[in-house]
Amino acid sequence: MSERPAQSQKYPGVTEKMEPRPHDEMRDYRGSGLLEGARALVTGGDSGIGRAVSAAFAKEGADVAIAYLEEEADARHTARLVEAEGRACHTFGGDLGDERHCRQVVRDAGTALGGLDVLVLHHGTQTPADDVQKIDTAQLRRTVEVNLLSLFWCVQEALEFLSEGSSIVITGSINGLRGNPTLIDYAATKAGAMNLTQSLASSLKDKGIRVNCVAPGPVWTPLIPATFDAEKVEGFGEQAPMGRAGQPDEIAPSYVFFAANRTSSYYTGQTLVPAGGEIHPG
Repeated sequence: MSERPAQSQKYPGVTEKMEPRPHDEMRDYRGSGLLEGARALVTGGDSGIGRAVSAAFAKEGADVAIAYLEEEADARHTARLVEAEGRACHTFGGDLGDERHCRQVVRDAGTALGGLDVLVLHHGTQTPADDVQKIDTAQLRRTVEVNLLSLFWCVQEALEFLSEGSSIVITGSINGLRGNPTLIDYAATKAGAMNLTQSLASSLKDKGIRVNCVAPGPVWTPLIPATFDAEKVEGFGEQAPMGRAGQPDEIAPSYVFFAANRTSSYYTGQTLVPAGGEIHPG
């Protein structure tokens, strides 16, 4: 029997309406100063994996800025988690698929934090379709703008703030490694994001900026009930070898690992795949 009932909600989804609530606050996580004094921008940082990453970064000593679409209550909740650790949190709402706004958010975040040491590009969108012919041009453009073009815009602006020793972490997906018959455009953009990671790692190595990727498998976040049919949500994640979806708290340590020079100074252009036992070359 599934661990969650069939459910759906309006896109982009909110944490409060999920049943059960995801584990996304890193309550049992104990920091060890891996990011002491660091300044991090986490896009898609209001909920799910982004929330867990923001909370973990704060516990490791970082001040955090989060960018999000429109989920004000979720963003405020994440900010409280960061601030409870004695760290500053700045929040920026709006559509990162809009180039002008996207670039402005990075500039504003860098200014508010007094610089950037870590850039986590975690935002994304998906719209399932059971037939490639049902993916119209508007959907395709939207998916590419949010999931791929905005990564370029964010990095281009962030390079004004990043310096030697900085880290960029891009969120890929297991779907970017092996495709998905009902998330064709999404999977294609995630493959692009993962290739972008490798290209940027090579391009930025002389600047001393490391670029790595985390490619999760199925994870219980608000995007799931907001984009999948209720019946599919009920069985979400059961296809993973471990037989369940992951929790955001289980994924966030991968981002800490890549963000901190103490743990990953010899890693760039690499991909971690927390996917419940599904094995692919990273």
